[in-house]
Amino acid sequence: MNSPMFIDTDTASDDAVALMMAFVHRGDRIVGVGTVAGNCPVEQACINALFTARLCDAEVPVHLGEARPLARPLESAQHVHGQDGMGDIGLVATELADCDGGPAAGHAADALIAASRNHAERLDLVALGPLTNLAKALRKDPGLACRIKRCFLMGGASDSYGNITPVSEYNIWADPEAAEIVFASGMPITMIGWDVSRKFATFDAQAAAELRAIGTAKAAVAVDCQKTLMEFCRDVTGVDGFDLPDPVAMAVALDPDIVSDSVLAAVHVGLGNDLTRGQTIVDDRRMTERERNVTIVRAVSRSGFVDLLQSALS
Repeated sequence: MNSPMFIDTDTASDDAVALMMAFVHRGDRIVGVGTVAGNCPVEQACINALFTARLCDAEVPVHLGEARPLARPLESAQHVHGQDGMGDIGLVATELADCDGGPAAGHAADALIAASRNHAERLDLVALGPLTNLAKALRKDPGLACRIKRCFLMGGASDSYGNITPVSEYNIWADPEAAEIVFASGMPITMIGWDVSRKFATFDAQAAAELRAIGTAKAAVAVDCQKTLMEFCRDVTGVDGFDLPDPVAMAVALDPDIVSDSVLAAVHVGLGNDLTRGQTIVDDRRMTERERNVTIVRAVSRSGFVDLLQSALS
């Protein structure tokens, strides 16, 4: 039986596609969605999550979480995903008050703690944004780490090839103090870094057209909302078309068998203010005393990922 799942997200264009995959493939086993500031401000992330749930006819509680990192000002990725986080193509409401029902009661961190108690040692946690909500929950209830069955985390870069600095990936860079708390918690983590997306989850013009040709409203949104991301990929990361880091991480959470290469390691996070801020330092040789609690995904089946994505959009 599929495990219950809680998703934490800074919902923007690729997060929205990952949510579509979860809503379709995990259905009523999703016990909650938490939103966090990152790609866009937390209120916009919540709006985007509610929009995506409505698009998928999914009834799931969506909770507001932290509006800023633990110890730093918010530096959003709206230059990547658009001011609305969804490519600025006019998809979503502009105010929470415009969303049907609005967010669920309670802070996202508290909702995660409650879910972990209700589904102790059975809950899958999928983290698609900065780890601020997770760190807040761990500070409030350190026992949370022992109650999570598996934490699938989109963040970092195991090959130290970054998308926000030369060595750092945005989700970890945005709140490195929170990431360090999560990686040090002992929680069983599977890390799917930006290197996996760059190598196995890119979509050039032809591949994007094939997705859109599925012909559903979900498929149209999934491709069209990447508009500003495509410009960032062209100008900064060098990806041909766009890549989908959160969807490939969600694919691993939905079907871990698509992983074809991984290594067990400890992970430390760079906490400075230089180019190494947010770097994920992978220790797979027991050179530090930290527990090796992180499965670092290094390769996945491209066809397995695309099959899960296409079936979710169909």
